[in-house]
Amino acid sequence: MTTLADPVPGGRPEDLRRVAALTSELAARGVRGIVLAYVDTAGVCRVKTVPTARLASAVSWGVGMSPVFDTFLANDSIVTTDVLGSPDGDLRLYPDLDQLVELAGQPGWAWAPVDRVTQDGDRHPGCARTFLRRTVADAAERHGLVVKAAIEVEWSVGLDSAPVGEFVPAVSGPAYGAIRQVGLSDYTADLLAAFAAQDVPVDQLHPEYAPGQFEISVGALDPVGAADRSVLVRQTIRAVAQRHGLRVSFSPAVSADGVGNGGHLHLSCWRAGVNLHAGGEGRYGMTPEAESFTAGVLARLPALTALTAPSPASCLRLRPSQWAGAFTAWGRETREAALRVITGTAGRREQDANLEVKPVDLAANPYLALGGVIAAGLDGLVSARPLPREITGDPARYDSERAAALGVRRLPRSLPEAVEAFRSDEVLRAALGPVLADAVSAVRLGEAAAVENLDDTQVAAAYRWVY
Repeated sequence: MTTLADPVPGGRPEDLRRVAALTSELAARGVRGIVLAYVDTAGVCRVKTVPTARLASAVSWGVGMSPVFDTFLANDSIVTTDVLGSPDGDLRLYPDLDQLVELAGQPGWAWAPVDRVTQDGDRHPGCARTFLRRTVADAAERHGLVVKAAIEVEWSVGLDSAPVGEFVPAVSGPAYGAIRQVGLSDYTADLLAAFAAQDVPVDQLHPEYAPGQFEISVGALDPVGAADRSVLVRQTIRAVAQRHGLRVSFSPAVSADGVGNGGHLHLSCWRAGVNLHAGGEGRYGMTPEAESFTAGVLARLPALTALTAPSPASCLRLRPSQWAGAFTAWGRETREAALRVITGTAGRREQDANLEVKPVDLAANPYLALGGVIAAGLDGLVSARPLPREITGDPARYDSERAAALGVRRLPRSLPEAVEAFRSDEVLRAALGPVLADAVSAVRLGEAAAVENLDDTQVAAAYRWVY
């Protein structure tokens, strides 16, 4: 379980007791450095590293990094808000020892996510991990809810020997085909070994739909742990691929056409050890709380896309009839619905029933995406929002009358549309706080401006190797 406590200058007592022994253990196993990782507003993982011998100092006093990265775009240009984007100031990165892991794909290195704290020891209002931690704590303290979450990871595997900037699939063959599994057997076997060494439980690993595409599903955790794990999973996939002469992309759209890479969120709400998505009297076994939570997410999906589908490349992926969830709709096991209610197999429903949020990709900061979805769900729960009728089939085939009757609307098709919906959503903006909310708007509009004169092929190329 991830700690929900904020870092403090000088270090938490329990961390100070652990760090000396941990440093010795890591050094004895040949670990020379620690990767300190966080995800910025644009969804890019930024890092600093310290020698293993400096871990105790990092735990006690943090490591410096500028707050300017809160308004970096994916191409490393900088936008500004009233309080962010200047060259002034500094923050401290505090590693979370509960999530520190030795990297099996990068011998000599360990990895830990960080919280960002001001030099005065206060929470940094732009820290997405802190935002998610506060949201999880609010669910527990105000509503008695424990949320479990997992993030699917899809990626495209290319040849590292391809011409610079281009994507050449490392393997061919049909979607979900055995040909692909055999073709990258050594790579994927090493991936499974690396995840086992890092204590990351893998549920599935298989070839996916698009050329060279694979997907991995990992075990659920608390939401902060799930977001941490998503970042770690991608670090591992990339590192192991490099050792095999491969190059991977998590971009929402490696090419301008076809199916892109998703990062679907899975969530379930629990109270007193009972899954609220199973065993209830509502539709498909949902309790009233689970129905209202789902309704809250559904109602705010247009605004949520500013958090869950935040890149110009996301707009290339979020298209109808590609299982991306491009419409405001829900359904049981309906893969074209933005919200897919998963009941699980008979005999396992109390453990497995959950809500899948599909209009999410891996350009999203996972802490922002999970925090926003949970905040929307909690608002639905508090207001006892009713869940509308479900859909079946592909909503792209509905006529306007049927779509209107079911409340089915197309999600934003551009980042300016998503920002407009986000700015008008008081619940989400209040949940993030003004500093983080303004950073989201500024970065999304900055990304839109950066590609204003590019066609779809050029947009895909611009973000192909960023994520």
